[in-house]
Amino acid sequence: MIIAERVRSAKLQHLLDVLSRMHFGKRSEKMAADQLALAFEDSDVAMGEVELIEQQSAEAVGAAPARKRAADAPRASLPAHLPRHEIEIAPEACACASCGGALHRIGEDRAERLDIVPAQYRVLVTVRPKMGCRSCGDGVAQALAPKHVVPGGLPSEALLADVLVKKYADHLPLYRQAQIMARQGVEIDRATLANWVGRAAGYLKPLVELQKQRLLASDRLFVDETTAKVLTPGTGKTRTGYLWAMVGDERPYGGSDPPAIVYTYMPGRGGMWAAKLLGDYRGILQVDGYEAYGQFGKANRPGGPSVLAYCWAHVRRGFFDAAKGDAAPIAQEALARIAALYEVERDIHGRASEERAAIRQARAAPVIDALQGWLEEKRRRMFSGSPTLKAINYALSHWAGLTRYLDDGRIDIDNNPVERSMRPIALQRKNALFAGHELGAENWAAIASLVETCKLSGINPNAYLADVLARIVLRGDGDPLDDLLPGNWVDTNAAAPAFETNRVAQAA
Repeated sequence: MIIAERVRSAKLQHLLDVLSRMHFGKRSEKMAADQLALAFEDSDVAMGEVELIEQQSAEAVGAAPARKRAADAPRASLPAHLPRHEIEIAPEACACASCGGALHRIGEDRAERLDIVPAQYRVLVTVRPKMGCRSCGDGVAQALAPKHVVPGGLPSEALLADVLVKKYADHLPLYRQAQIMARQGVEIDRATLANWVGRAAGYLKPLVELQKQRLLASDRLFVDETTAKVLTPGTGKTRTGYLWAMVGDERPYGGSDPPAIVYTYMPGRGGMWAAKLLGDYRGILQVDGYEAYGQFGKANRPGGPSVLAYCWAHVRRGFFDAAKGDAAPIAQEALARIAALYEVERDIHGRASEERAAIRQARAAPVIDALQGWLEEKRRRMFSGSPTLKAINYALSHWAGLTRYLDDGRIDIDNNPVERSMRPIALQRKNALFAGHELGAENWAAIASLVETCKLSGINPNAYLADVLARIVLRGDGDPLDDLLPGNWVDTNAAAPAFETNRVAQAA
């Protein structure tokens, strides 16, 4: 026990030293946020090993562990829909050790552990019998071959959905998926998988376009953009394109429309591309302070201006960066005042828009009025070039758009819903590095739109895509697709029979 405790203490100290250096050390020694998360993950792994050493030491001397470990803590119940495979362990003796009488069941102890059966590919064999007439010998009947996304090809729609989800939700490149298949003896090369993805994208793009039209007809949109590297044909070099994201989410003010995301690939980021994306949209635009969006708030805009609402998270970020040094009391004070605004938002999340606006006027408006005067007064006393002054100037130059949320409960305090939608794009970008061409980037945008919308709505994207691909191939060009949108989708496989519990007896 003493040795185990020393090992544990030594490992803990080492991890604390490493993590402290990552967070507080020189810039060259610091880690990015995702790398830091991996470091914390490894620290948990190390602690698991230390706990095992302590447990084994205690068992060796017949003592109980000093304190309860995470591995022994009460566990959450496992989902009811998972199949149960029961293993019954009966005692070796069937007679009482004291008197020799027959033993009978008086109770049982049950313990559940999460198990896995590795993914197993199967072959669907479709049989279409030919039926002939015995009387005339001429009449032959046979059912038509069902339609598939890849006609005459190997994949079922469920397999296509699995490939899409692994690539665009789990960020697993196709060559790695090919390696996984090969381990089960299924040899499918990367180019074939890519062809399947392209065919699926061709069927799914009309759905994404319909979802985009719905968003552009809504009262409020979150919009943002991020880089997407695209290979330039024939040069071996990449150029920087952009994935623009539009998010509709009425849940913060109790709206009824389901949440949705649409990504659109465009070669550039300037105002012309923003205008091409949004057209004559005149609702509420929740955006950051990027100048390309300023055109939508102009009074002389054809069709009238949009309502531009800016993002307090960007204001807070500027003061947060300025407050990293010790000598930044003004930035620290600004952060405290902004925190008071977010406290109001936590209290009104999910309430009706009218109620949200009324509470903001009562609680947030006085804070903002005082903040504006305080910022203007501090700005007059600061030296040019100061990070805090830069944050103050950003806030005051966007003040009208920042305070617009006080009067309209449909407007959020920040642009975070669309900022969160950029994280999966960043993960995909790290794994895939670049798209092979612009059409590849467009396919990426289309499939990611449906996958991320499913996530927003709590829908299993695998089940959704498998079902929708099987149904959409049966639709004609002019057939409606509304029922296949994630927000309207009803799983046609939901009524499938539940798994039966398997019971297996096992000797002690």
